[in-house]
Amino acid sequence: MVISQAEADEYGDQVVRVLVIENDAAAAETLVRGLRRHGNDATSVGTGASALKTHRQAEFVLLDLELPDIDGLQVCRTIRDSTDTPIIAVTARGTELDRVLGLQAGADDYLVKPYGFRELLARMDAVMRRASPGTPVAQEVSHGPLHIDAGAREVRLEKELVKVTRKEFDLLHMLVSRPDHVVSRQQLMSQVWEETWTKSGRTIDTHVSSLRSKLGASTWITTVRGVGFRIGHG
Repeated sequence: MVISQAEADEYGDQVVRVLVIENDAAAAETLVRGLRRHGNDATSVGTGASALKTHRQAEFVLLDLELPDIDGLQVCRTIRDSTDTPIIAVTARGTELDRVLGLQAGADDYLVKPYGFRELLARMDAVMRRASPGTPVAQEVSHGPLHIDAGAREVRLEKELVKVTRKEFDLLHMLVSRPDHVVSRQQLMSQVWEETWTKSGRTIDTHVSSLRSKLGASTWITTVRGVGFRIGHG
């Protein structure tokens, strides 16, 4: 797969945290590089075991079914059993039976190697539209110089656009919408990640840390020890 700069720059600016699960290190590096040029936050792992340890922090998964330790179909089933994260199986297995098995295992789409980067991005966009059919209605909330437009899914600080991932946007919007309240970790996991409370590990903390960095000050999000978080002031 050859990815040109023009191809990578052609598409929109939505930032998505993508996990590439790929046995071929060179192919993984090429794909991650292209996704990052497209504006995504992309990382890769080379084994099923690593994928099962890290997939909860991803917002989109590109899964090679040919893995060295765990069958890719089993990895797909395990991810699907625990999350609703969009998954595209990206594999050399191209028979009709392979496609059926991949979709039955929980993949949202199936892409056979070799493929073009344009097609991959188009398929990712289509899967994300299906995964998020309920686009929020236009709703704007502000907190000091911080402004959030839920309809456009934009975050602006002092009128400057701040690029955030889907989950970062949802987390920040929830906090700003409740400026006088502490939002518990359980509420965040339930409403942002749509998961029950399972001692979420570093998932929430990782997203909070990233948002603090992007907003330029740790004081924008205050940690209430043992409870959760509330919006602060930069």
